[in-house]
Amino acid sequence: MASAVAHRRVIKVGTSLLRGSQGRSTATVIADLAASLSRQQRRGDAIALVTSGAVGLGSEHLGLSRRPTELVALQAAAAVGQGRLMALYQEAFGVHGLAVAQVLLTRGDLASRRRYRNASRTVEQLLSWGVVPIINENDTLATDELRFGDNDTLSALVAVAIGAHELILLTDVDSLYSGDPRSDAEAQPIAEVRDLVELERLSGVASGGGQWGTGGMTTKLAAARIATSSGIRVRLADGRDPAVLEALLAGAALGTVFHPSPSPLPDRKGWLAHALLPKGTLYIDAGAEHALLNQGASLLAVGIQTMEGRFGRREPVRVLASDGRELGRGLCTFSSDELERIIGLSSQAVRERLGVAAEAVIHRDVLVLTAPAVELPNRPSS
Repeated sequence: MASAVAHRRVIKVGTSLLRGSQGRSTATVIADLAASLSRQQRRGDAIALVTSGAVGLGSEHLGLSRRPTELVALQAAAAVGQGRLMALYQEAFGVHGLAVAQVLLTRGDLASRRRYRNASRTVEQLLSWGVVPIINENDTLATDELRFGDNDTLSALVAVAIGAHELILLTDVDSLYSGDPRSDAEAQPIAEVRDLVELERLSGVASGGGQWGTGGMTTKLAAARIATSSGIRVRLADGRDPAVLEALLAGAALGTVFHPSPSPLPDRKGWLAHALLPKGTLYIDAGAEHALLNQGASLLAVGIQTMEGRFGRREPVRVLASDGRELGRGLCTFSSDELERIIGLSSQAVRERLGVAAEAVIHRDVLVLTAPAVELPNRPSS
């Protein structure tokens, strides 16, 4: 990144905005967006744009009355719409003298550490050239198991990958509310969310997406959790009025701001926590939970109660408490077949059964905790 860059910002705009409202066409929405972001880039910011809209534009061009639900139909609609979407962005930014670049990603691109770093470097290079990356999920090729499911998650992972200062989620509501304002007359707007514990509490008020979008407040809260845990500020605001984005970029207090964690995850652990797709689940006892959360320990076989899933060596797994709370994620030293043979065993018994030196099931260097430290009664030992 060039030294003149003041801030890196990732802007996410969803299908509900791009389909237009209040008499504004998709082309008008994109033109207004490009005007605002072009001005901000000239002020010294590096801008990456995560956009939805390919499936919506393709569906519209094909005369479909509803968004397709079958994977092959979604892929075909995206193939029709993606070129139309990029043409609109290219024309809109070109008016302001800026080049754009299409970057299409699947979950698999970010779940591989090598491909994650390659994607990061590609976007870094585009930013250093002053090119605006237009990033979207590769809906044409992504299969169910490799889909992000929503571009809110994608935008947060992109923000983490390029070390953004801020992620702006533009949506069709003016802020996060204490309840669903469509059905709860007492629902109040929430101006600030200061920590992840509060964020988890607020997840209970999230509502689903609309007919054309796949997000909704649930996915925006999940995106906020990913970004803030890596030290990135997140702002959620109404993108239907182009003046709102201008005000946000100028520092106005609009919508909801999610403050970054004061102890952000380092890059590799951020990748472990959020980009990987877990292949299995390990349930651990209270003693192991205390050791992980309070003592910085590795996970040993003796603390594991049961497991689910099939996975190979060094593949990602979730670590859950016996009551189902997620405690962390990491890379498992053993395959699921090996682990089945040593669950609950001491290190000496592991050596005898597998014929190898006792190792941690998940070493603390490749374990990231997703739950806060807590004091457990009696602190039983494994």
